[in-house]
Amino acid sequence: MNILIVDDSRTIRKLLNDTLESVGHTVCQAEDGVDALDKLEGFSPQVIITDLNMPRMDGLELVKKLRQIDKTKFLPILFLTTEGSLEVKEKGRRAGATGWLVKPFDANRVVSAIERVSA
Repeated sequence: MNILIVDDSRTIRKLLNDTLESVGHTVCQAEDGVDALDKLEGFSPQVIITDLNMPRMDGLELVKKLRQIDKTKFLPILFLTTEGSLEVKEKGRRAGATGWLVKPFDANRVVSAIERVSA
């Protein structure tokens, strides 16, 4: 499966990349929402995992924009963030997020969440 990961932390991107590639997924990495939109030119994800707090374009704005693009309108989008409050999760749902995972992440939970939302 093609997965786009969007996070301003190089460490988190590397950990996610290694986790997802180890179970056979193809990964494209972006450092924020602006970079993610650029990466869509040459990559067709089946799932997108994004952080919430990032420079240039945060995760909420990214999700709103992704829901307006035909290519990504109906794709599963998971937030992976340190934010876990009900208020912030509700903002994510209203923006169009499919699910929510909290950092630090457990590799097995990320993989099973991807399987759940892409089934």
